[in-house]
Amino acid sequence: MMERLQQWIGRLGRLEKALAIFLVLYVALSYLKPGSGLLGVLLLALLATSLLVAFRLTRRGMHKLIWRLRNRLVVTYLFIAVVPILLILALVGITADVVIGQMAIYLVNAELNRDLAGLMRQAETLANTAPGNREMVLNRLSPLIKARFPDFEVLIRDDQDTRFPPDSDLEPPPADWKDASGMVLRENSVMAWAHHRKGEVEVTVVAPVTHAFLTNLVPGLGEVNLMLYSDRVGFDRIPPRANIIDFEVSMLYPFPLPLWNKPTVQRDNALIVTTRPSAVLGTVFGQKFEWGGLFFGAFIAVAILFLIVEVVSLITGITLTRTITGAVHELYEGTERVREGDFSHRIAIRGDDQLAELGSAFNTMTENLGRLIVVAKEKERLQSELEIAREVQNQLFPKTPPRTRGLQITGTCNPARMVSGDYYDFITMGDAALAFAIGDVAGKGISAALLMAAIQSTMRTQLTAGVPLAAVAGRGGTGTIHLSTADVVSQLNRQLYANTSPEKYATFYFGLYDDATNELTYTNAGHLPPMLVRGGEVEMLEVTGTVVGAFPETRYEEKSLRLVPGDMLVAYTDGIVEPENVYGEMFGETRLQELLLKYASRDSSEIIARAMEAVMEWTGSSELQDDMTMVIARRI
Repeated sequence: MMERLQQWIGRLGRLEKALAIFLVLYVALSYLKPGSGLLGVLLLALLATSLLVAFRLTRRGMHKLIWRLRNRLVVTYLFIAVVPILLILALVGITADVVIGQMAIYLVNAELNRDLAGLMRQAETLANTAPGNREMVLNRLSPLIKARFPDFEVLIRDDQDTRFPPDSDLEPPPADWKDASGMVLRENSVMAWAHHRKGEVEVTVVAPVTHAFLTNLVPGLGEVNLMLYSDRVGFDRIPPRANIIDFEVSMLYPFPLPLWNKPTVQRDNALIVTTRPSAVLGTVFGQKFEWGGLFFGAFIAVAILFLIVEVVSLITGITLTRTITGAVHELYEGTERVREGDFSHRIAIRGDDQLAELGSAFNTMTENLGRLIVVAKEKERLQSELEIAREVQNQLFPKTPPRTRGLQITGTCNPARMVSGDYYDFITMGDAALAFAIGDVAGKGISAALLMAAIQSTMRTQLTAGVPLAAVAGRGGTGTIHLSTADVVSQLNRQLYANTSPEKYATFYFGLYDDATNELTYTNAGHLPPMLVRGGEVEMLEVTGTVVGAFPETRYEEKSLRLVPGDMLVAYTDGIVEPENVYGEMFGETRLQELLLKYASRDSSEIIARAMEAVMEWTGSSELQDDMTMVIARRI
């Protein structure tokens, strides 16, 4: 329990923690010091923090709500389509309410002004009546006045006061009043009155303004009242609802009332009209409202039609939104599955629209990714095997070059790929001879490397066991080794032809150096002619036969030459002289000869490095176009 509480507290932010602290302090201080002035400060801090926390929670909730694309599109659609319509409807409602209310106010105000103007005309008539005729005129006018103001009173002042009714106790208004007509506040009662002076005659007519009087100004309109009386009279004269949207309308109209005893002072008041649109339109149009009702019904029908269209549009929009977001959600689920490594997941395709094409493209992409993963794993496996093959091949090349008393030999192979199809090897033949070879297998890669390994195995087998080696030490006392290079190459040719496919062959150069006689015997089976650097000149050694492994009974010749101190024999593969530059021009034997003459005095390893560096600069690329192999034998 405590652990869960600690986790919950740990998830709270600074604002939530501050709110909790303020709440605890406020509750504690309310019990300990109820009248403390800090309570107000804590309450303000509590309210401010609560608003911030509520804002943050609302924002977080909205963010969580619209995280899904479906909810985001629905909310967007509501803001674009529904909210404007609601605002328009609200604007239409407010406008209709104001217009209907103003029309009702206008009708009441117009009728009231007409009645008050009639009251003023009666006062003027009485002021113009001779004193002897006043009784008769009052009796004639009283029915007219009572029709609008049942409880009216009249006071006529001149030489003698005349009242109607005779028991009226109406007092004259203050002398500050001049001719006036309208409504006045007298002893907290609203009175309609008219006051007119003509010479010495002063006529005052007053009548109480009641709720019934105001409501009956425009029969059937609704409730009409003054704010002064609104708390005394209940609204029970509102017309019945004519239809479902015949809503109740209430409108206030400022109606300041002057005081009876202080003509220059007014008390704020308002005329309140409560009615319905049907009552106002009926009053305005009268008998023609039947046609108005028809138009009003048509308007209602169109409004209902619009509402139906809006509902259908809303449903259609939500349906389309679900279609779009459903496809996007499936794409999201698919990408999550792919991210987890599941490339077998496929999206269900529905329809033939762009979303269906997108889903189909995703399925195709996932399928291709699955294949690429398989290919990548296979490539990785092959790369690992190639690395192993490269390590094995590196073990086949001589580790340290042998050295006899009169000959120093060095060799290097740079494969264009992980493994090489070039071959070179050195083998010491007792204490007085050294055999060496260089070859170039047709093709590249694994197959060429395997054939290269087969050539090395065959050669070493022949030189150690397969070919009779006669060391005739007593033959003239020379200690010379008698071994035919032509026989060795011929035997190699027959074995390769018998054990490999017809398209597999190799160029091969095999040489045997006798340290006792300083004589080099060699057989060149289709390989590039080695170069003999002697006395500042370069001599090309001739080729003595065709490639090995192509024909079963090929005859090979052997040649001999005596090496003198300073001679340098350079054997190489086509990866040295045949690489091309950007213009398609090969490096060539001439440039190699010039390089050998330039660096002839340098160490053999440096000559090989400079030759390969020159070829790389010639091609302008860091990648080799072919395997590069070079062997240098130097007579010392």
